[in-house]
Amino acid sequence: MFVFIAFLIFSGALLAAGYMVFHVPQQQAQQVLTARLRELRMRSGSRLRAAPDLIKRDEHRGSLAVLGDFVSWIGLLRRLQEYIEQANLRYRAAEVCSLSLLLLLVSYFLFRLLLPMFFLRILLALAIGAAPVLYIVYKRNRRLKKFEEQLPDAIDLFNRAMKAGHNIHAGLETISQETPEPVRMEFRKVMEELALGSPVESALHNLGRRVPLVDVKFFVIGLILQRQTGANMVAVLENLALLVRERLNLGARLKAATAQQRFSAGLLCGMPIVVAIGFWFVKPEYITLLYTDETGSKFLTYAIISEIVGILVIRRIASPRF
Repeated sequence: MFVFIAFLIFSGALLAAGYMVFHVPQQQAQQVLTARLRELRMRSGSRLRAAPDLIKRDEHRGSLAVLGDFVSWIGLLRRLQEYIEQANLRYRAAEVCSLSLLLLLVSYFLFRLLLPMFFLRILLALAIGAAPVLYIVYKRNRRLKKFEEQLPDAIDLFNRAMKAGHNIHAGLETISQETPEPVRMEFRKVMEELALGSPVESALHNLGRRVPLVDVKFFVIGLILQRQTGANMVAVLENLALLVRERLNLGARLKAATAQQRFSAGLLCGMPIVVAIGFWFVKPEYITLLYTDETGSKFLTYAIISEIVGILVIRRIASPRF
C-alpha cells in the first residue's frame, strides 16, 4: 500500500512538473498574444466582436486523410533535406531516412535476442535509429552558432565598405573574400548567384533560407529596403551588429553564471545510469531482477520513462531563450 501511494505521489509530481515547464509558458504566451490583439483592435477602432481564438480554424479530416499524412511525411523529408544543406553536408534525406530505418530494424532484432522487455527494446532501437538525424541536427546547430558569432564582424566589414563609397555588390563581395568560414561560404554562394544573373533580392532571400537566423533576416531586409528606397541603412546595420554582440555576451554571462546549476543537473541525470552500471559489476543480481521478473520489468519501465521526462524538464529549465 505504501509503495502504491508513493508511486501516485511521484507520478503526480512528475506530471505537474512537466505541465508547468511545457504548457504554462505556452499558455502565458497565448494570453500575451490575445491581449496584444485586443489592444490593436481597440486602437484601430474595429467593431469586430469575435474573440482572437475564433481566428483559428480546425481542419476536418476526410476520407483521404491518409494521403494527406503521406504528403506531410514527404514534407518532413524536404525539411530534413533543408537541415542537411544548412549543416553543409552532402547527404540526401531519403538516404538518411533509409539508414535510420535500417538501424532501427537491425537494432530491434538484435535487442530482441538480448532483452526480454518489449518497451526497452523499442526505446533503444529508436535511439539508435535516430542517431543519423541527431548527428545532422548537431552539425547544423554548431554551424549556425559559429555563423552567428562571426556575423557582427561581417556586418561591420560591410558597413566599412559602404562608408567607403562602394555599392551593395562590392560590400557583399568583400564579405565573401575577407571573412572566415562558414560566413565566407554562404556569401560566396550569394556572389555566385549574382554572377549568374540572379536578382539581388532573390539571392538575399536564398541566403536567409540557407541560414535561418533572425539576425540574418534583419540583415537581408535592411539591404533590400536600402536597395528599394535608397535609405541610409548603415546606422541600422551598426545597431544590428551591436545587438548581436550584446546578445552573445549576455548568453556567455548567463552560461557562466549557471555553470554550477547545469553541472548539478547533468549529475542528477547521469546518476541513475552510473549507479545501475556500478550495481551491475558489484551486485549483478540486483540488476538482473529488473528485467527477469515481471514486477521488476514494470518498475524499470517506469524508471526509464521518469528519467526521460526528468531530463526533458531539466533541459527546458536550463536552456532559457533570450
